[in-house]
Amino acid sequence: MRYSDFTQRIAGDGAAAWDIHYRALARVEQGEEILLLSVGDPDFDTPAPIVQSAIDSLLAGNTHYADVRGKRALRQRIAERHRQRSGQAVDAEQVVVLAGAQCALYAVVQCLLNPGDEVIVAEPMYVTYEAVFGACGARVVPVPVRSENGFRVQAEEVAALITPRTRAMALNSPHNPSGASLPRATWEALAELCMAHDLWMISDEVYSELLFDGEHVSPASLPGMADRTATLNSLSKSHAMTGWRVGWVVGPAALCAHLENLALCMLYGSPEFIQDAACTALEAPLPELEAMREAYRRRRDLVIECLADSPGLRPLRPDGGMFVMVDIRPTGLSAQAFADRLLDRHGVSVLAGEAFGPSAAGHIRLGLVLGAEPLREACRRIALCAAELLGQA
Repeated sequence: MRYSDFTQRIAGDGAAAWDIHYRALARVEQGEEILLLSVGDPDFDTPAPIVQSAIDSLLAGNTHYADVRGKRALRQRIAERHRQRSGQAVDAEQVVVLAGAQCALYAVVQCLLNPGDEVIVAEPMYVTYEAVFGACGARVVPVPVRSENGFRVQAEEVAALITPRTRAMALNSPHNPSGASLPRATWEALAELCMAHDLWMISDEVYSELLFDGEHVSPASLPGMADRTATLNSLSKSHAMTGWRVGWVVGPAALCAHLENLALCMLYGSPEFIQDAACTALEAPLPELEAMREAYRRRRDLVIECLADSPGLRPLRPDGGMFVMVDIRPTGLSAQAFADRLLDRHGVSVLAGEAFGPSAAGHIRLGLVLGAEPLREACRRIALCAAELLGQA
């Protein structure tokens, strides 16, 4: 049977990047002890008040069709949270609730880009980005950001890539996979480029509440950017709600109307009981949130400390997020070969930097998703793997 060209545009290296993680999971299912650091799934439970809110909503019979754009009460809370975090005043009509930030990105791209349009994306990039943009026929134009520059975008390098076909920039800060955060001056320079060339800014801010160093800047809050920015966020990382699939877009009212039309023929609204839980997540005092954030910060510091003096390894201190990139080039192996060896001989699963783009070649990404002692043990094994390759074990 024949399939559409679309199926090819959503396949490729990004989808294959998860192969090592699935291989690790298969070994776990066989009873092996594997330290899983290959995926950004928080090891914390969703705070109990959020869970109870969903249960109460289910028991109240909220299992029917919900507002396609998202429950107004939730959109109002999202708008208020966005205003508090960014300084940009928005209302519920500028918010659309979708099934996680991944779904939000896909929907935004479908509404903004045509086949042949170019979108400038910081590379290395999250592994699904290329397929998401490819799904609508747009062409990703990577702007390399290297570890020597802290994996931070340089505005002048972006400017050099703009052509008459450029329609948008897509950036996330803190960045995945590196955890690098862009300073205000860079955002301001990028905003000037957007306005000068009539570009959209797609701002993925899912790690914004896990920023440990520096200032989070939401580009929509900058002068002239509100009407040309789509801000994506979710509860997945900040509230340990990855499996709940709650995300949203904050953007101009016209964009939100288009997103509603897309949701009408695709998602048809998020379940109301999940939206009620999301309302609780955004309004209830939850000390667990700060505890989780602090735990990620401590884990980051632990990894940097454990690997700082390890031969063949150079850990890169992230500004935020839940990952650490480690330069393994002195070992002489590619990142994929190192990751395979690390899993096969030492029982630790990480992702190879090449999965995120060529600028991350020679690096591995490890998730801060284990408690202190298992994470310390994982670092010991990573250091041992490197030492063996250097003949020092």
